[in-house]
Amino acid sequence: MEKNRPVYVISVAAELVEMHPQTLRLYERKGLIKPRRSAGKTRLYSERDIERLREIRRLTQELGVNLAGVEEIMRLREELETLQNRFEQEVERLKAELGERLRSLETPPALPAPDSTPKRPESPKDRPVYVISVAAELVEMHPQTLRLYERKGLIKPRRSAGKTRLYSERDIERLREIRRLTQELGVNLAGVEEIMRLREELETLQNRFEAEIARLKLQLLQTFESKEDAKASQKEMG
Repeated sequence: MEKNRPVYVISVAAELVEMHPQTLRLYERKGLIKPRRSAGKTRLYSERDIERLREIRRLTQELGVNLAGVEEIMRLREELETLQNRFEQEVERLKAELGERLRSLETPPALPAPDSTPKRPESPKDRPVYVISVAAELVEMHPQTLRLYERKGLIKPRRSAGKTRLYSERDIERLREIRRLTQELGVNLAGVEEIMRLREELETLQNRFEAEIARLKLQLLQTFESKEDAKASQKEMG
């Protein structure tokens, strides 16, 4: 069955995900789920909606994440899916174009390997400069809170030669975002962990996307230059 096809009325959908129909209506009002409507305005849920509702149930019931945290998590997952689709489509388009150009050459040029893309230099934001007392003051938290977040894996300060914790500007930004999620939105630490993990995935995918596109564009440029060189040589010989 096609996952996006709306087939389940609200009573069946609620039974499948072990929720009350009113809970599904609440999630719809919050924008967490968007069932289709039949000609008679009956809500119809798809298999993808059911999967999404089960994930919402896991986050709220098993991890204790509040709805504000669930909204953030689901939004980030949608961003990831969108970026992944865009990445795959663009890579396939460039590979097809590259294949066409390579077939037009009698001797294809040597191409860089996929892992030959140069690594980005470290950003000044990643330079560890703040000791824990200064970092705690900057983000208006107690140093013990920073240690707790480190134990939870939410923050990973560097260590000096003398094992002193050192925080970067990026760490400070991350801590401020954790404070916003916990204090302003009331998200628990399990929800914060999920949100920060998804943001890291999003950043990693974005970097991979940019690096792969740059690599393929370089290959296209090389094949174009080789073709132009071959034409120039043929003219000289003629």
